[in-house]
Amino acid sequence: MPTGVRIGPLDLAARVDEALRVQAVAFGLSEEEVGIRRYIVQRHMTCRGARALGAFSDDGALTGFVYGMPNDRSHWWSTIVEPHLRAGGHEDWLDHSFVITELHVHPGFQGHGVGRALITALTDDAAEPRSILSAIDTDSPARGLYRALGYTDLARRVHFPSASLPYAVMGAPLPLLRR
Repeated sequence: MPTGVRIGPLDLAARVDEALRVQAVAFGLSEEEVGIRRYIVQRHMTCRGARALGAFSDDGALTGFVYGMPNDRSHWWSTIVEPHLRAGGHEDWLDHSFVITELHVHPGFQGHGVGRALITALTDDAAEPRSILSAIDTDSPARGLYRALGYTDLARRVHFPSASLPYAVMGAPLPLLRR
């Protein structure tokens, strides 16, 4: 991890605009998409067990963030991925799992272990025995990180209504691998 970057608790509801600026740069979001995500993030942070961590530079600027919560089958994400998981015999992953909802690192800090530190710190405190997430279904550095942490594909070619690219749903037992 870069010198001068620390991982710690993040009041995501209070710093949502700063976090979404990181996500917009890392993920290429438009202003309209940022506005939609602002509402989603604020709603998620009211869910039972939702937690967030940030990566902070020496001056306190947010360089990355992660948040998640215990999975709830009634949440929108679960209703979208459930048929895909069921088709592959993995529907049980929706129970007793901690969902990584978002993980984003500013491009200037990517490739230095910040994402790994964020996701492992968040899942280390999870009461659930496993973790699930979705990621764009391409061979990307993010998917490489998830695989290195022990995540495997549970479903592929999952199409979310608002996304143009297909996603993969991945799952891993907790604690995550340390390599």
